[in-house]
Amino acid sequence: MGANISQLERDIGSEQFPCNEHYFGLVNFGNTCYSNSVLQALYFCKPFRDKVLEYKAKNKRTKETLLTCLADLFHSIATQKKKVGSIAPKKFIARLRKEKEEFDNYMQQDAHEFLNFLINHISEIILAERQQNSTTNNVKSKASGENGTTHSPPEPTWVHEIFQGILTSETRCLNCENVSSKDEDFFDLQVDIEQNTSITHCLRCFSNTETLCSDNKFKCDNCSSYQEAQKCMRVKKLPMILALHLKRFKYVEQYNRHIKVSHRVVFPLELRLFNTSDDALNPDRLYDLVAVVIHCGSGPNRGHYISIVKSHGFWLLFDDDQVDKIDASTIEDFYGLTADTQKSSETGYILFYQSRESL
Repeated sequence: MGANISQLERDIGSEQFPCNEHYFGLVNFGNTCYSNSVLQALYFCKPFRDKVLEYKAKNKRTKETLLTCLADLFHSIATQKKKVGSIAPKKFIARLRKEKEEFDNYMQQDAHEFLNFLINHISEIILAERQQNSTTNNVKSKASGENGTTHSPPEPTWVHEIFQGILTSETRCLNCENVSSKDEDFFDLQVDIEQNTSITHCLRCFSNTETLCSDNKFKCDNCSSYQEAQKCMRVKKLPMILALHLKRFKYVEQYNRHIKVSHRVVFPLELRLFNTSDDALNPDRLYDLVAVVIHCGSGPNRGHYISIVKSHGFWLLFDDDQVDKIDASTIEDFYGLTADTQKSSETGYILFYQSRESL
């Protein structure tokens, strides 16, 4: 192991090594690469890391939750004496298995399902703790004769501030031309993929106009009847960190199971969203690729997850407890397979883009 560690430091170079940075691989506890790869990607989403460490600093005496375990893990990495090495996320995995039955086994799990669960669960913990604090404060204020009854929607948590965007679905009635729109929040965008395309193409398809007709007509409030209509999804609020989930596992009836779609999808180092609504704030926001969770192998319940991250201008590959510096050109190896390639399929699965103004 010693040779590996010094090798990474040699590859980076002592002059180039960022002074407050630590690169630590995570030990695998029997198929926990789905968790390790996502945790590394999130650690290198700097706004998220900063907020988790800030939470740790502010909450000294809190009962154990998945968030306190995550904060302890991030803090442990950030305060290591050595610059590189590996660490065992034992407490985090134990807590994860307690929190959600589906993760309480030694089987391979889906990295996207884990990311989804983690982000939602953390925001619920923060809201619950905030609620608890305000209840305590209300009790105090009522005791001192103040009126503490205000019912307003909960303020967004820092998880929302970082990851949440808003999609708007616009539906135009083809009879009266009336346009109705409905907003929905998202923590990540799930995009369908096709062979030999790009993320830009996938997002364009995501926002393509579909016609609602025959059995699928739209109930127009203006016409008070079902009418043919055109519908499209656009991004109304662009998140600080845009997480894109490529839908690489699809259910195939004839096999009665999910199969992996290893299509080649190019993801650029810089991205601008053009599928924005007319009333979107900062629609020209420029994003930089900061991390990618990669699925290696042929199916959803077999194979392996690794991640690549950008840190201080260079790229690193995290494969459980192994950490290697890679050349930016290596990223192309993770776009996926063209029809004529037969090698093992290492494909980008979750992409994390960070808006440039927050870097």
